[in-house]
Amino acid sequence: MRVAILTSSRADYGIYLPLLKALRADPYFELEIIAFGTHLSKYHGYTLNEIEKSGFEVNHIISSMLVTDDSASIATAYAITAMKFSTLWEQYGKVYDWVFCLGDRYEMAAAVAAGIPFNIPFAHIHGGETTLGAIDNIYRHSITLASKLHFVAAENFAKRVKEIVGSVTNCVVTGSLSLENLKEIALLSVDDFNAKWNINLTLPSILVTIHPETIAFEKNLFFADEVFTALQKINLKHQLIITMPNADTMGSVYRSMFEKLKEKSVGKVHLIENFGTQSYFSCLKHIDLILGNSSSGIIEAATFGIFVLDIGDRQKGRLTSGNVIHVPFDSRSIIESTNKQAGKHYDGDNIYFKENATQIIIQSLKEYKY
Repeated sequence: MRVAILTSSRADYGIYLPLLKALRADPYFELEIIAFGTHLSKYHGYTLNEIEKSGFEVNHIISSMLVTDDSASIATAYAITAMKFSTLWEQYGKVYDWVFCLGDRYEMAAAVAAGIPFNIPFAHIHGGETTLGAIDNIYRHSITLASKLHFVAAENFAKRVKEIVGSVTNCVVTGSLSLENLKEIALLSVDDFNAKWNINLTLPSILVTIHPETIAFEKNLFFADEVFTALQKINLKHQLIITMPNADTMGSVYRSMFEKLKEKSVGKVHLIENFGTQSYFSCLKHIDLILGNSSSGIIEAATFGIFVLDIGDRQKGRLTSGNVIHVPFDSRSIIESTNKQAGKHYDGDNIYFKENATQIIIQSLKEYKY
């Protein structure tokens, strides 16, 4: 069976990793990787190198990103991505039994939309979820409509897929694939992490992962100011480890704010373009709190016993475990919640975890009947 993987960013590649290893190890499958999006952007760390360093060959490279991130640029990048993928699908689309797509990025949606006229057999991971504060919600559901097979993280999401496509016949509940990484990846010790990143995790530390709100994008300047005010105060007591935003509308607003914060910092502030899966999970093991609006805080943090302050509406409507606390883009609320939750341990379940997610996907591919 010939399977292609669409990967557009550092984030989806880390989620795919257990599946990539399983597909490569199983002689039943022939694996190809199609890389595009921010993987090819030096502004975002040029993470194409990370794919190759992890031992995988990239079979097709599609370059379509623009440097700017205003609404017109995002729309243009979407159009360029769709145009270039139309050529790829025309030339190679018929050779694939399945093409995996993941999540809700606009680049991913464009690649999938271009495949619709060619009847590309898409298999979608992480469909059925809801994020009311981001236009990703629209992209995610459009990918679901274009896909023939659906691997969702929870039963609630299977119900949403049924509402969108009218059936759950080809919908399989797997849990979150990203959590499978914990079975195979040896996490770094505090000393090894310090040697690699020059970040001392014995200090009280907060991981900051904030992306722009893409529904009310005109408010991001105000939101960034509120976060800046809060982080300056929080930095008096805590080291801040900040993962830089991905390519979204007005993402540069937060990049500039984080750079200003580091310049004016009173404590330690670290700006990280790309941790990679091993270092990111190693960081989660030792920090006191996650502050931001990333899906990682929603999906993965509970497994590490970490509380999450989910800021604003970007993840609004998403199913969460008991470790997630919602706060507005208000500096006072962020500071008060940080003081209350930092250092506390969450000992509840992670609703996104399910045993053997990778093997569930592998077996479903082998058993699927057209």
